[in-house]
Amino acid sequence: MAFCTQAVILILSVLIVSWCKPSYGAGIAIYWGQNGNEGTLAATCNSGNYQFVNVAFLSAFGNGQTPVLNLAGHCNPSANTCTGLSADIKACQGKGIKVLLSIGGASGAYSLSSADDARQVANYIWNNFLGGQSSSRPLGDAILDGVDFDIEAGSGQFWDDLARELNRFSQQKKVYLAAAPQCPFPDAHLDTAIKTGLFDYVWVQFYNNPPCQYSGNANNLLSAWNQWTTVQANQVFLGLPAAPAAAPSGGFIPADVLTSQVLPSIKNSPKYGGVMLWNKQFDNGYSAAIKGSV
Repeated sequence: MAFCTQAVILILSVLIVSWCKPSYGAGIAIYWGQNGNEGTLAATCNSGNYQFVNVAFLSAFGNGQTPVLNLAGHCNPSANTCTGLSADIKACQGKGIKVLLSIGGASGAYSLSSADDARQVANYIWNNFLGGQSSSRPLGDAILDGVDFDIEAGSGQFWDDLARELNRFSQQKKVYLAAAPQCPFPDAHLDTAIKTGLFDYVWVQFYNNPPCQYSGNANNLLSAWNQWTTVQANQVFLGLPAAPAAAPSGGFIPADVLTSQVLPSIKNSPKYGGVMLWNKQFDNGYSAAIKGSV
């Protein structure tokens, strides 16, 4: 009887520990939209490899410009042919995948000239892609889950204002905010925005940045990773190229090296969120090879 009592106590102790232990669900984020040959958005989500999809890019906005959505060869927003993606977006969301609008990019024409400019851009994004209403929604009536800041040009001014303005809409419907800074810490463009503490996900680009990317060993990468986990964000992701060709200036980590040498070191962080990959065009088996270890 005493043995049975001890066994029950042991089992209860194990259960209590497992219940109390925080759970950090991890996943893979992918960028989609910059190559017409990368497959459909629906097929991307149907692969079962991703928990986040960044639809890229809203490449022109701010400073009085008419906003421009650039989805390469997938569709033509000016001809209103991107509204057909609405069904794909809803299908992705039906699988529990968060679909975000990525703004900026490496070659976009965008800038913010003032806090008022940031407010106007936020209103445009809310009404045309999120929970607001507009007669000219480029992606149809699907409501995206949030906005990814991939800001790689111009100054670092007013992105914090844009984050605050978008976050205000969360009073009506949660707007998830993500940022894709370069790995040199702090990021030249997004530092002030990230310091607002409003970002749910920060997927750091550990590629095309020799001082902090993987280059035969992970020393520089791990040092930079430790700096990034100090930021005020819910989760930090390791951003990587999905193939060597995706990052001409380096940073690719072979899948077996990533799973055996890098992920075990960074997964101890309570802010670890998973892996971000650039991009769907280059992901020919990489996400499938690593998803069991992420």
